[in-house]
Amino acid sequence: MTRRLSLTVDSRNLAVHLHRGDLPGDLKFGPQVAIDTETLGLSLVRDKLCLVQLSDGEGDIHLVQLDRARYDAPNLKALLSDPKIEKLLHFARFDMAMTKRDLGVDMAPVFCSKIASKLVRTYTDRHGLKDLVKELLGMVVAEDDPEVG
Repeated sequence: MTRRLSLTVDSRNLAVHLHRGDLPGDLKFGPQVAIDTETLGLSLVRDKLCLVQLSDGEGDIHLVQLDRARYDAPNLKALLSDPKIEKLLHFARFDMAMTKRDLGVDMAPVFCSKIASKLVRTYTDRHGLKDLVKELLGMVVAEDDPEVG
């Protein structure tokens, strides 16, 4: 089942597609896709993967609400393991561990913006996504946004 919502961010219209269980089989992404996962907590041992967010940067956002009883998502798994699509993540280590554990997928190739920040921005110890967005894009992320920190 898929639901489509619309929202506007910085005068840009975005389409948000909520998919239950898996991505549609006919959905295609370009050579890169930004990925973020949501879990029920931050413990790799206890907490379950519940949502995968994907964007190709063209205005469509895809949210996959996973069936935590089965984790049967062949289209999502194929995308995450596709060697022709670069996966862009921030703090990729956690997302990769969760998708490996619950979906059985090794994501590759991967670009981690947190590691890139540590390699390039050696003048600071602030490598959170909020800090990168502020410095590189000149945008301020709301302080109460739990996704960015």
